[in-house]
Amino acid sequence: MMKVALLGAGRIGQVHANSIAANEGSRLVAVADAFPEAAEKLAAQVGVDVKSVDDILADKSIGAVLIATSTDTHSELIERATAAGKAVLCEKPVDLSLERALTTFRTAESNGQPVMIGFNRRFDPQFAALKAAFDAGEIGRGELLSITSFDPAPPPVSYIKVSGGLFRDMMIHDFDMACWIFGGPPARVTAIGSAIVDPAIGATGDVDTAAVTLQWDDGRIAVIRNSRRAGYGYDQRIELLGSEGLLSANNVLENTVEKITTAGASAAKPVYFFLERYMRAYEIEWNAFVEALKAGARMPVTLAEGVAALACAEAATRSAKSGEAVAITADMLVG
Repeated sequence: MMKVALLGAGRIGQVHANSIAANEGSRLVAVADAFPEAAEKLAAQVGVDVKSVDDILADKSIGAVLIATSTDTHSELIERATAAGKAVLCEKPVDLSLERALTTFRTAESNGQPVMIGFNRRFDPQFAALKAAFDAGEIGRGELLSITSFDPAPPPVSYIKVSGGLFRDMMIHDFDMACWIFGGPPARVTAIGSAIVDPAIGATGDVDTAAVTLQWDDGRIAVIRNSRRAGYGYDQRIELLGSEGLLSANNVLENTVEKITTAGASAAKPVYFFLERYMRAYEIEWNAFVEALKAGARMPVTLAEGVAALACAEAATRSAKSGEAVAITADMLVG
């Protein structure tokens, strides 16, 4: 059984702790966090020790670390963990800086340890089924992809200030989905954004409402829509138009009851928050990481793919500021 340490005991760290515990092939043995109280609370809940990052990396019995710390620590921890001989699953994004992420890729490659980036939405059963049907040729050639991702409410402005911006923090999930579904990054990115949900977000220099168009050299197009506010719930949908049909993955609802009367029809709202929507995806993600390690197989989401999603976010950020399309150039990618 593989011994695992968790770096980061916040909200998402707690989710990952449960996923590690649920897998028969992994055992959580240590938790570290910059805030001792958070580490101690989670460690007590799952019955493990609190250790420093240094102690965890020095422990040769620990085979893997899951990095769920703040984004500004990801690159350094990936480099240190792989140098210490640990396999890594790291939450998105690799870094807020594309240049720094590229350096981390080169360092991790030279360290020779497997790294997976935590784009959990790939493992959502609805989206995975859409991808499988597309790959099986059920709608022919993919031509137009539409991704909708609306949060129920914006996060605190204190978080916005350190998030890296909507394109790097929120839409990066959708960039990864588009690259995953279409088999690689686009050639160019065009973005527009506004701060119309909360003026305080605009005051930080960020946007809370955005639309982005991705275009591949062969003409394929993806359109991504993000908003920090959808009062009816967590709106997560994908639609893919192909040469021979259409695939769509719709929202997960609070329940499946539909009421039809003479006054009309009604159904439940989407589940309200990302933990409700994607809890199962986090569990499947960890299982996939463990299975890949056992088999010595390619990571289901590679560090190179994490860099590609960040390249799209970087291009979108530039485009939204300049009003011009921004090309995804070779020096923004790896491999």
